[in-house]
Amino acid sequence: MPARRQLEGLKVASALRESCLEEGYSFHKLRGDLLAGLTVGISAIPLSMALAIAIGVPPEHGLYTSLVAGVIMALLGGSRYSVAGPTAAFVVILQPVVQEYGLSGLMLTTLMSAVVLVLMAIARFGRVVTYIPNTVTFGFTLGIAVIIATLQLPDLLGLVITEPMPDFYFAKLWMIARHLATLHWPTLLVSLVCVVTMYGWPRLNWLPIPAHLITIVTGTAVALLLAYFHYPVATIASSFEYQAPAGHTVHGIPTFLPEFTLPWKQPDGLPWSLEMVSALLPQALTIALLGAIEALLCAVMLERLTGKRYHANAELFGQGVGNLLVPFFGGFSAAPELARSTTNFRAGAATPLAALIHTAVIAGCLIWAAPYLKHLPMACMGTLVVIVAWRMCHGRQIVSTVRTAPLADVLVFAVCFALTLMVDMVVAIGSAVVIAAILFMRDIAAMTKVRDITKQLKHVPRPLPEHWRVVKISGPMFFAAADNIFAELDAFAKDQRGLVMHMDGVPLLDAGGLDGLTGFIKRCKKRKVELILSDVQFQPLKAMVKAGIKPENGNFVVYPTLAEALEAVLDKSPEVAPVADQD
Repeated sequence: MPARRQLEGLKVASALRESCLEEGYSFHKLRGDLLAGLTVGISAIPLSMALAIAIGVPPEHGLYTSLVAGVIMALLGGSRYSVAGPTAAFVVILQPVVQEYGLSGLMLTTLMSAVVLVLMAIARFGRVVTYIPNTVTFGFTLGIAVIIATLQLPDLLGLVITEPMPDFYFAKLWMIARHLATLHWPTLLVSLVCVVTMYGWPRLNWLPIPAHLITIVTGTAVALLLAYFHYPVATIASSFEYQAPAGHTVHGIPTFLPEFTLPWKQPDGLPWSLEMVSALLPQALTIALLGAIEALLCAVMLERLTGKRYHANAELFGQGVGNLLVPFFGGFSAAPELARSTTNFRAGAATPLAALIHTAVIAGCLIWAAPYLKHLPMACMGTLVVIVAWRMCHGRQIVSTVRTAPLADVLVFAVCFALTLMVDMVVAIGSAVVIAAILFMRDIAAMTKVRDITKQLKHVPRPLPEHWRVVKISGPMFFAAADNIFAELDAFAKDQRGLVMHMDGVPLLDAGGLDGLTGFIKRCKKRKVELILSDVQFQPLKAMVKAGIKPENGNFVVYPTLAEALEAVLDKSPEVAPVADQD
């Protein structure tokens, strides 16, 4: 029962209550939370900025997102180790929104997705999200990763592209290919140094410092060296600016905490309207679904890693409230992120207070470290986004799935991946889930069988009167299997005086099965074939009663057991057939 409540109940702030109040808080937990919060906070700073840049907004909005969403989701969520912030999965959806509608559209999309997430939690939707097959999840995450990597190519290569990126993926590739002549070799050099450092540093195993922090330091050092020799590369300072409180323009990122601002009064000044709401609703629904999948997959992986249970609907509720508040402080859509959350646990976190400490580190960065962050090269930011995207898509699991999974699962994965690239994620997920459901129903329908057991002494120990037959049905009698099953039953009932249907292996009878059964009963009556049902399970029997299917003497009878049904058949005629052979 507790496991069911965990998946289907709504216990707001369950992670905080269980880890701090019910289990008690100690100095040992505080020490672990402090160390983990410091580690994750430092790690989250460049990643949050990089993902904001990838979406197309100034980097401080990524920090604002981690700051506000990290606090709310830690307080209200259902997974004690989850750490929320911007995620790579949202880049593909939010970048076109920013291009067309600016910050106002981004905030509106975030608010609408937040409302959907809260409603999902109230409706106890947390369990339903887990019904999406892994092949679908792998398909769209790989598609997202490929698109994200493609979008970072201009920053990685230093390309000069002044026109906005088209929506169609292959059109994006063509535009990038047309501008390869503008490649900037110093930027490419910084990108290569960042990639080598990112993958080389863990192999050295010198110091327990996250690889992406060393990558940032190394890439920035190379960029400063190139600038000294008059080969400058694009940095945050050269790419972004903000308005200081005094009114003058400053290059880089702000050195102050976010202020409460009405999301419909963003600097770009685009007014909200019903037309904008209608246009952005599909993106908001996609963000809500994708965010729910991200949050619950993260929580599931943390449960496997730690053995600590999570509360699915509480996690969705915390995510929804966090996304509802974050636009009022300059942030955008956020979700718990797996890499950040596993780092949190491995660094010693014991409660959600570690996530709160991580937000305090980000706040301190905004106040004291912002003047130094403006020197970070855009190539470093792009490299980090590509690495995060690659890790997000579960590359090894995808390879293992393609190599070992049945052909039907590989087909679902391929369809979802292709549609993510060529159309969009909504169509990809919807189409792949429908295909997976159809293939699943096909497999389940194939499991429903009809066998003639008249000559099996195990089931029919005594010979039956002439022209009587006993058949056993195994599997659900639902719409996908009904036509085949009743066609076989028609063949078994041909030229018979009576037919006994042994139904102890039928767990389900749906509307399609009821329709087939009603028609079969009528055909048996017309042919003067007496039909007897035995061992009808609870759900099929309840469905038959609700549908008004009633026994008729001499035509249709139901017995509780097969033995009683056979006894009734033997009582009907003194004449018996010769002794049957054993199977």
